[in-house]
Amino acid sequence: MKKLTILTLMLLLSSVGGKSMAAEFADGPVIFGYGKHAPVQQDMKLEKGAVLKVVFDVSQAGKDGALNRSFDTVARFLNMHVANGVPAKDIHLAIVVHGSASNEMLNARAYNAKYDKENPNSELISKLLKNNVKFVLCGQSAAFNEITNQDMIEGVDMALSAMTAHAIFAAQGYSQNPF
Repeated sequence: MKKLTILTLMLLLSSVGGKSMAAEFADGPVIFGYGKHAPVQQDMKLEKGAVLKVVFDVSQAGKDGALNRSFDTVARFLNMHVANGVPAKDIHLAIVVHGSASNEMLNARAYNAKYDKENPNSELISKLLKNNVKFVLCGQSAAFNEITNQDMIEGVDMALSAMTAHAIFAAQGYSQNPF
């Protein structure tokens, strides 16, 4: 009986007027269809005029050939900051790709030849590229995976290595996102 009362109380507390108290996640306002985020009551706020320069490291492929959640994280970063007043022109993002994620940089022809299906990441990568997100593929991972520059999605750049790309971005004032 005690368990039932606690469960009932929890259900009542999680619902107000028939509405769930769970956060409402939405996509946009920059990348639609990806990068869902929720409004948050903020105690730590960005200063007006803040410029964000952030590089993300992506080394793991999407699970079972699905969309790579790390690319969606970058869309979320862009969407939530623009939705909270940071102008898109003040957000500079880069993604350094290496390891098993390297093959996700393959263009339609090369991906289909390798996996006999469409690249599940190409639409999101295209949207991110159109919104000035830089993609850099590790040349060492590319060599290991036999990826040439002609095999890559247009707009993806090749670096000598992921380590080199991170060093260059750090010298340009980018911080590395730990997620």
